[in-house]
Amino acid sequence: MKKKTPKSTNGEAVADDAALFRAAVGAVQPLARQNRVTTRPAPRIPVPRPRTPPPAVADRLSDRNGENVPEEYMSNGLSRMTLRKLRRGAWPIEDSLDLHGNHIDPARRLLQEFLHGASQRKQRCVLVIHGKGLNSQGGEAVLRRLARHWLSQHPLVLAYCDAPPKSGGSGAVMVLLKSNI
Repeated sequence: MKKKTPKSTNGEAVADDAALFRAAVGAVQPLARQNRVTTRPAPRIPVPRPRTPPPAVADRLSDRNGENVPEEYMSNGLSRMTLRKLRRGAWPIEDSLDLHGNHIDPARRLLQEFLHGASQRKQRCVLVIHGKGLNSQGGEAVLRRLARHWLSQHPLVLAYCDAPPKSGGSGAVMVLLKSNI
């Protein structure tokens, strides 16, 4: 019958275990210096990534005939109920673009890139802030009129309407985008 050694707090049982291990293993000689293998982690090889810029979005929107732009827009074949749902906030706003302070050409480019990116991210409802034109020369809201005109021409836009007052009111539009592209 084997006798159990009680473990004490001062380490006597630990010393007995170490002596017992050394007796069981016997005489051990360390490896010679030249026979030792030192492990090193494998070098990290960076994966080359192409430095090409993303493809440019084609500018297909016209500035002409943007005088009589409707306050709300619905593409052909769309139910009036869809526009009503958009007005009531059935789709949450997933992203927004602020065009304040931009000139016409950069604003058009930004809008097209934003809509393209939103489509790539599979976003359904976005907010475009164009401003009310209160600080414009002559008080004419040029970006407001043109942004709505561009949106009515864009192939990804199904509908748009004024944003709710907390999101900009008549200085912004909520835009419903096609979902299956």
